[in-house]
Amino acid sequence: MPNGIGILRVEALHYYVHDLDRTRRFFVDQLDFVEMGSSGPQLEREGRQRSAAFRAGDALFVIHQPVGEGGRAWRYLRKHPEGVGTVVFDVEDVTRAFALLDERGGTFITDIQRFTDDGGTLAMFSITTPFGDTTFRFVERRGFQNLFPGFVPAPAPTRPGNRFGFERIDHLTSNFQTMKPALLWMEHVLGLETFWQIAFHTNDVAAAQQRAHGSGLKSVVMWDPKSGVKFANNEPFRPFFKESQINIFAEDNRGDGVQHSALSVKDIVGAVRGLRERGVAFMTTPGTYYDALPERLQTSGIGALDESIDVLRDLGILVDGSKRGEYLLQIFLKEAAGLYHDPEAGPFFFEIIQRKGDQGFGAGNFRALFEAIEREQAAQGTSGRAAVPRM
Repeated sequence: MPNGIGILRVEALHYYVHDLDRTRRFFVDQLDFVEMGSSGPQLEREGRQRSAAFRAGDALFVIHQPVGEGGRAWRYLRKHPEGVGTVVFDVEDVTRAFALLDERGGTFITDIQRFTDDGGTLAMFSITTPFGDTTFRFVERRGFQNLFPGFVPAPAPTRPGNRFGFERIDHLTSNFQTMKPALLWMEHVLGLETFWQIAFHTNDVAAAQQRAHGSGLKSVVMWDPKSGVKFANNEPFRPFFKESQINIFAEDNRGDGVQHSALSVKDIVGAVRGLRERGVAFMTTPGTYYDALPERLQTSGIGALDESIDVLRDLGILVDGSKRGEYLLQIFLKEAAGLYHDPEAGPFFFEIIQRKGDQGFGAGNFRALFEAIEREQAAQGTSGRAAVPRM
């Protein structure tokens, strides 16, 4: 199997939006990210888009709004609602990464581009991917001070920001109508390995065959063992393909793409309390989940939690794991369309995760998340529409 290409971490996600100011308010006023800089006049003219970068801990999001026609943000939004259009990775050696991807059949958007500033050098290139219209960019920094060429640093912040303790992007999750080509590409082009996989249906298949609806998914997590960078990948699971929320995502997104980004925190209870106070809306979890939680903690082998189940119930935080004293805590924000009450804001959402020894992906919570998304779709009147054949 191919070796990895030298990925160090996910450096940033580039997010394409219709309204940069609306997104700025969400990141700064609600998530407590700090604005790091914005596009200068020359970059805006050449790129035909207005941009700003926001950071909390090691998590960096660069937001782009079209200015006129022809730029990358305009091209993306002409086909899709708002969403992640570029994933940026730091790599050990950009020349080596380029050579390996070229040898393995990567499709390049650019050759290696090199930039200098007073502090050092920046080298980068971009490739196409099977992730819909989401591209990957690989970056090597050697003392380069600015975020990107043409960016203007923001004035020194008057407050530290990141009161909720966001640490980094823990993983990315993407939805595909068929994911096998993407898995093979990640293995044979990027050199990733299989980390974890699951398949389930919201009904027992035998029972589901007697019903007119149901939904399921297959999920495979690929990872780079050296850096720990992980990609969770989903596709619909039979029967009732059209009703699957994975398929509904593809229809709402108008193609495959990144469904959500998980942000790691040290104290999820404090973070969720603070975010709720700022008006951040989360997907709901049924009370029956917490009624069954004490028994599941015993059968799963986790045993006792450090947190009160009543507190977790009150905040809507999910628990999963498989070893005594080792577990994870996670919760999911509403998708952007629900947060902004705007369908063109798109189906992307954030996960918040705290790992307490467990490095999995909440296998026991997948059903709870899946059903939560379907409740959101039902509340918005989208559930069931996918059952109608589309030409």
